[in-house]
Amino acid sequence: MSLAHLVLFAGLLSLVIVASSSSSSPGSRSILRDISGENADQKDRAVELNSSNFDSVLRDTPAKYAVVEFFAHWCPACRNYKPHYEKVARLFNGPDAIHPGIVLMTRVDCAMKTNTKLCDRFSVSHYPMLFWGPPSKFVSGSGEPKKEKSEIVVIDDARTAERLLKWINKQTHSSYGLDDKKFENEHVRTNITDYKQISQAVYDIEEATAEAFDIILSNKVIKSSETSASFIRFIQLLAAHHASRRCRKGAAEILVNYDDLCPSGKCSYESSGGKDTLGSFPICGKDLPRGYYMFCRGSRNDTRGFSCGLWVLFHSLSVRIEDGESHFAFSTICDFVNNFFMCDECRLHFNDMCLSVKTPFKKARDFVLWVWSSHNKVNERLMKDEASLGSGDPEFPKIIWPPRALCPSCYISSDEKSIEWDHDNVYKFVKSYYGPKLVSLYKEKSVVGSKEETVSATGEDLTVATNALVVPVGAALAIAVASCAFGALACYWRTQQKNRKPRRSWN
Repeated sequence: MSLAHLVLFAGLLSLVIVASSSSSSPGSRSILRDISGENADQKDRAVELNSSNFDSVLRDTPAKYAVVEFFAHWCPACRNYKPHYEKVARLFNGPDAIHPGIVLMTRVDCAMKTNTKLCDRFSVSHYPMLFWGPPSKFVSGSGEPKKEKSEIVVIDDARTAERLLKWINKQTHSSYGLDDKKFENEHVRTNITDYKQISQAVYDIEEATAEAFDIILSNKVIKSSETSASFIRFIQLLAAHHASRRCRKGAAEILVNYDDLCPSGKCSYESSGGKDTLGSFPICGKDLPRGYYMFCRGSRNDTRGFSCGLWVLFHSLSVRIEDGESHFAFSTICDFVNNFFMCDECRLHFNDMCLSVKTPFKKARDFVLWVWSSHNKVNERLMKDEASLGSGDPEFPKIIWPPRALCPSCYISSDEKSIEWDHDNVYKFVKSYYGPKLVSLYKEKSVVGSKEETVSATGEDLTVATNALVVPVGAALAIAVASCAFGALACYWRTQQKNRKPRRSWN
């Protein structure tokens, strides 16, 4: 290398060093500090929305309120405002939220051409511009902020995190603080006679379904033909009878692709050669699990939650099956708990209750009552354990369910020590409670969307038509072996697959 080249190289190196030192000086632009500073590892909590996911996210959220920030990425004021917005968003969004399920904090970048029509829809006049309202009112342009009676309003005082939170507190009649620590469920409602609470449980059975699926994936428990067949049967039950449409859709997509994901019952968990894995098919959508529960939320962080959500899922499945499916559903849930529930003691107790059934169920009513009585047996056992150990939830002690206040007609006698049940009324109550009442709020929120997204409380939309699902050969065989009730259907699916490739699109 010549002397001239060495001099030129040294000069360029000095320029790099000078530029590097100047970019880290206190006077550097904030956008550079965001990239290299102490906030680099902090995850954004506000949900990024765009024209393709705006309606679906706001339609499906369990949050009671939503804040939508319209901004432009080139706008200096927007960049400076982001830390303030995120400071509030961390209180309400994400798995580590301090106050989850109350306010959904979102943002839309109007500088993206794909979002132009979306921003025009809300007459965005400056950046950043914040809107407040019930999530459903943002969907499909159903809210017009400029109209006097609109439920969507412009947030007029949100310059700082403190002002934005003060504004939210005023709307929600709350006293949230920016320094609030991890919640201990101060907003839990303990009035078990409030029917509207069960409608929140749709979000909890979505959460429990997604969490159960994640447990199966993380522990890689599908290891044999037996566990594979058990998994297939459970996913097939969810595809037909889950109360959430998106969980039914996700379960059906897993079935359609199961032969490719788990050839010969051996599932692919790690990515190899660019092929899809079981984990690449989220059973209830990409935004689940959320990390929190609503109806099943305990007064402490270590109580209720997943186990409560799983019981609600079992109840909701039991009330949606027909007579001919009752024993298939029973054996499917028993096998699922036996193979995939990670609590040894719980699994053994549940298995004992399953083994106590000596004759197959012929009526759906019998299965509904078995799930109900089994849940009460578990509660009765845990009542004693929690009383002696002091490990229960003080706000939600285990009870024999339903209590008289919720269903007085379910009781024949008035003796609290020796309960005599009216099983006909118990069946009617359970079927209504985990059927129409469970999906009532979910249905109301979905009405603002398309007809296909609406969940029917009558059960018409709770069963997947046979011509809407094509199950792979391996899955169909496993289902046929597991239950003769599905044998003919499995054969139909197999015949259909010979003639066409499995469909991946859904209406």
